[in-house]
Amino acid sequence: MKLDNMFKKTRIVSRIQSHNAARASRPEVPEGLLRKCNKCGAAIIAEDVKQGNYICPKCGGYFRIHAYRRIQMVIDEGTFEEWDHDLTGGNPVNYKGYPEKVQALQEKTGLKEAVVTGRGKINGRETVIAVCDGRFLMASMGWAVGEKITRAVERATEEKLPVIIFACSGGARMQEGITSLMQMAKTSAALERHSKAGLLYVSVLTEPTTGGVTASFAMLGDIILAEPGALIGFAGPRVIEQTIRQKLPKGFQRAEFLVEHGFVDDIVRREDLKETLGKILEMHEGQSADSTSENEKASYINKDEFSPKSDVAHAGINPYLTAWERVQLSRKTDRPSGSDYIEALFTDFMEFHGDRNYGDDRAVIGGIAKFHGRPVTVIVQEKGTNTKENIAHNFGMPMPEGYRKALRLMKQAEKFHRPVICFVDTPGAFCGIEAEERGQGEAIACNLWELAGLKTPVLSIVTGEGGSGGALALAAGDQVWMLENSVYSILSPEGFASILWKDSTKAKEAAAVMKLTASDLYQKGIIEQVIPEPENLTPESLWQVTERLDDRIRVFLKQYTILSEEELLEMRYARFRKF
Repeated sequence: MKLDNMFKKTRIVSRIQSHNAARASRPEVPEGLLRKCNKCGAAIIAEDVKQGNYICPKCGGYFRIHAYRRIQMVIDEGTFEEWDHDLTGGNPVNYKGYPEKVQALQEKTGLKEAVVTGRGKINGRETVIAVCDGRFLMASMGWAVGEKITRAVERATEEKLPVIIFACSGGARMQEGITSLMQMAKTSAALERHSKAGLLYVSVLTEPTTGGVTASFAMLGDIILAEPGALIGFAGPRVIEQTIRQKLPKGFQRAEFLVEHGFVDDIVRREDLKETLGKILEMHEGQSADSTSENEKASYINKDEFSPKSDVAHAGINPYLTAWERVQLSRKTDRPSGSDYIEALFTDFMEFHGDRNYGDDRAVIGGIAKFHGRPVTVIVQEKGTNTKENIAHNFGMPMPEGYRKALRLMKQAEKFHRPVICFVDTPGAFCGIEAEERGQGEAIACNLWELAGLKTPVLSIVTGEGGSGGALALAAGDQVWMLENSVYSILSPEGFASILWKDSTKAKEAAAVMKLTASDLYQKGIIEQVIPEPENLTPESLWQVTERLDDRIRVFLKQYTILSEEELLEMRYARFRKF
């Protein structure tokens, strides 16, 4: 008998028994307690994820959210009323196995189709909402999805309600063929009617938004928001890589990429989304409490104070500075920038990015804000106040996309009857190859054309340099004001001297000849007001300017918001016709 074999067997048994004993003493993990993050691979506690807005606590990655959970997160409790719950589609091209697949998904998800629509309230403000659910055929858009969204938009138009749509989709539904393609046109047509009724549409892009959904309702919002890192594009990344046979760069087609390239207004973190949507709805409710009474209207009209004039010599203006000295003051690096005026004069500012065509030009900052409770659109040309900021904002010299962004925001203001207030400070439009390639002249010309017919009041304030057409593109409004030491001219003194005298060193003499100071232009009737400045205007002393501006802007708004569209446009035309 081989004793060593006996001992070997005993050791194996002993090891197995020891392992089983250890397992028996280890506490069991309840089913569903732990999940694996599909982005970083970390084990995470499911309840922590649920309490944390379905965001991975390890890597910050966003999990996809079921439609009803999304509604629960953004809609006030107890206010959601679902519409068209039982609406389903057919099998228009008789695709084999399609009805069975739809039925299986209905049983698995509890949904009838890939979108949930209805009405609810966000922070007490009523809205129509549609939420795509990626569990149902990747929320692809077939007839039922297109029909539910269209019906929701039509009902919102009839009841004069805003619309919010959360997109999450693989695109058009292949199994329904051309019928699916028609949903792109149908949903877009419904949204066009909703827009013409002057109503708000907010599109929220989540992971993923691709294909026919991107090429229709997802990208048609008055305001387009996105969740961080969301995949957004027309063709999917895998299709692009197979087509061009190249690896796509990191971050391509992500939300951040879309903001940089001008297609998305802002990225909003999930925990801030309800608050942001509530703020947007509030901004678009209509006129604020700061309205003008009928008596005040009659008073302003009878007094004919639309072009307030004062004697510049007695308005606190220093008469002893030369034109060249004012040019130098207008260019001082520590002079307040456009964003300083936003912070000092307005509340609740919400910046919107991009021209929806090419890019987001940081030389132009714009968005919506409140001025004494009244919603307004604010657009500034931004230089920055140090070298790093100067470079980031291209020294305040806009590219074509900057002017197109400004125009987009102006047209949005017109739709929602918001006054536009522009702060002008630029040496001029950017002069370079890429600006010409992208149509710098056409962009400025379009601004001038559209401003001539913009059916909402426009006030422009030159705060530093007002250089040529680059300034005029934001200054062709109802009134133009200038700070005491700002300048506004056909081009820079250096350029003037170089072109006419072939000697750019004669800039000082050119400044005197050009009549570019606020006092000069006021006397010529080119501008309506001159705003006095402290001796050394910096962000710290800016309050001395903004206190004056605050009062004068209030008067401007009361005067111009009471005008009919015909009166407004006729006065604006007459303003430029006299020159």
